[in-house]
Amino acid sequence: MLSSSLLERFLDPLLAGDRQRCRQILSEAVEQTSRPADLYYQLLWPAMEQVHALYRQDRINLAVEHMATRINRCLADQLQARLPRRERNGKRAIITCADGEPEELGAQMCADLFEADGWEVYFLGGGVPNDEILAMVGSLRPDILLIYGTQPQGVPGVRKLIDTIREVDANPQMNILLSGGVFNRAPGLWQEVNADLFAPNAQKALDLANSAPPRTPTVRVPGAPKKRRRRRRPPLLAQMEEEALA
Repeated sequence: MLSSSLLERFLDPLLAGDRQRCRQILSEAVEQTSRPADLYYQLLWPAMEQVHALYRQDRINLAVEHMATRINRCLADQLQARLPRRERNGKRAIITCADGEPEELGAQMCADLFEADGWEVYFLGGGVPNDEILAMVGSLRPDILLIYGTQPQGVPGVRKLIDTIREVDANPQMNILLSGGVFNRAPGLWQEVNADLFAPNAQKALDLANSAPPRTPTVRVPGAPKKRRRRRRPPLLAQMEEEALA
């Protein structure tokens, strides 16, 4: 059983950049639990979210945010080796994210937890062009494409990627799952960009990925002309497109 004060004890040395103390706290916590995955859910993930919140509120500067994020990522690397592995479940996931250290941390923890649960995981990280993601979707045929932690200026690119995947029928039964970043802070945005699923954190993402049925593709009548209609940008997406161009 993990202590309820574990996160509180961890945050002070994390924000102070005390790597040794953070490692010590994690080691002690590992000895107290038979479920190492709980340390992702109850320690590393909430610590990551707290660091992001403090930075957005201007209560810590960029140096502290980067320092804490890198310590968290180092600890996630160490904890990943302790996760028990389930047998392969026959499911496959591609995981990508925005191009930034905090976003890569969240996506990496998702990749660790999916892989430990039996998924075959391809973790791309951030900064991968849409056409290369599209090519991997077509060749690997994953059950899930998880996009984690996009910043507001990256939302139009996510919408474009989703539209392209659907228009070319790269993998009709694949669900596109969004999590983290601006999608957590803007309710309904995941629907505006035409994703199939949304989860606020890694635990919910894994649960949803395991329970969601394959996507039902749109059936087109052979020979029927495509319906052309003028697209109306939803309000949140239109606002973010304007901000990206500013």
